[in-house]
Formats: sequence, structure tokens, C-alpha cells
Amino acid sequence: QVQLAESGGGLVQAGGSLRLSCAASGSIVSINTMGWYRQPPGKQRELVASLNSNGDTRYADSVKGRFTISRDNAKDTVYLQMNSLKPEDTGIYYCNLHYVLLFRPREYWGQGTQVTVSS
Repeated sequence: QVQLAESGGGLVQAGGSLRLSCAASGSIVSINTMGWYRQPPGKQRELVASLNSNGDTRYADSVKGRFTISRDNAKDTVYLQMNSLKPEDTGIYYCNLHYVLLFRPREYWGQGTQVTVSS
């Protein structure tokens, strides 16, 4: 079983910063993609940023230049540094891990952590 443990959410004023962490535990394939999604109030879940084990990154256009995703492969941990936060960044942030094992896609989600940005 794979488990994802998130931390680092909270309440911050606009223009502030937060750092999210997500530690994966269990039987994890070394070639994988870890990332963050968010679900704003009343909206669908959306990709924020992802980073694969080759170092390739993807960012939502709305966070480019403000958020940075990084990972520590030795700790199976992914981080999301969020700077210059805006009220529209408010939402539940979910950690995601996915990979292919024995030709089957596997995907795991964290429980979510609340990020609230006040104006």
C-alpha cells in the first residue's frame, strides 16, 4: 500500500508564502510522477504542478513564476513552494503520485490540505 502524507497548508494573507510537503510511504516505484492538484471552492480539481523522476515539470499557467515544485527522491517527498499567493489560490491542495507497474497505471492521492489566502 502507498500512503501520501501532506502538510504545510494554512491561512495566509495575499502576497504571502506557504510551503507544502508530501511524503510518500510504502512500495513505490522509483520511476514516477509526483504533483499537486487543487480544488477551489465550487470548482473541479485542477493540476497545479507536477514533477517526474526525470526532473520534468509542468505548471498551471496561473501559477507559473510564483510556485515551484521540487522533490527529494531519497525521501520520496515532493514540495510546493508557493509565493506571491493570491485569493484565487484558495482551495484544498491534494498530493498525487502516479506510475506504471506491470503495465498497469497506479495512482494515489493524499487526504488534502486547506490553503486559504485572504485579501
